[in-house]
Amino acid sequence: MADSVQPHIRIGAADSARYAILPGDPQRVDVVARFLEQPKELMYNREFRTVSGMYKGVRVLVTSTGIGGPSLGIAVEELKKIGVETMIRIGSCGALQRGLLPGDLVIASGAVRDDGTSTTYIEKSYPAIPDHRLLMYLNQTAKRLNIRHQCGRVRSHDSFYTDREEQIDRYWSDKGILAADMETAALFVIGGLKGLKVASILNVVVEADGDLETGINEYVDASAACKQGEEREILVALETIVSVHNEATTCEEAVK
Repeated sequence: MADSVQPHIRIGAADSARYAILPGDPQRVDVVARFLEQPKELMYNREFRTVSGMYKGVRVLVTSTGIGGPSLGIAVEELKKIGVETMIRIGSCGALQRGLLPGDLVIASGAVRDDGTSTTYIEKSYPAIPDHRLLMYLNQTAKRLNIRHQCGRVRSHDSFYTDREEQIDRYWSDKGILAADMETAALFVIGGLKGLKVASILNVVVEADGDLETGINEYVDASAACKQGEEREILVALETIVSVHNEATTCEEAVK
């Protein structure tokens, strides 16, 4: 039941909001909290850490999802059960196209379903795409804020360390895929099937042809460009939520 505390995120409807931002890393929740008024930590269980707060008068949840589609799927399902309607992933990615630099943002218009989680929900012919209005607002917001970004397709996968990673990356790069992460496809498929408004913004932490392990280590060690990209994706997500909320409020008032 919606009123019940959910088994993994460990919060219930009393703590809910219409909008949620989904970082992967629980430590990134602290970064988002710095943008919020009256931030309050609600729960930290396993990889699922949730903070609530206000941004320009709109209540927002921030829930970390951990690494990969399985844990993201748990968070999305449980957030939906307590009443969250709109979810924006803010994650990191490795670029698959040259010209994408650390700190640049990728706004995902669709995802290659190279993961396992989405296929447990439905066959691969089902498209992994975001909510079209949320996608539109994300692009408009990034442009308005003059933030370097590209909008296009990404690939979601389940492992960094197979023996064929370079070959796989070249294959999808040749197909025009912008970047790779581990969660976007699952978010888009679950969101589509469950009637949620979902979208994904990714911060480039590794350039195309760059070394994955080095890039991740630089990100963890607070590389200036990557940290700036992290703050920018948070700002784009929050400003987009405000735009979506204001539009919804205007429509609701017009119906009255």
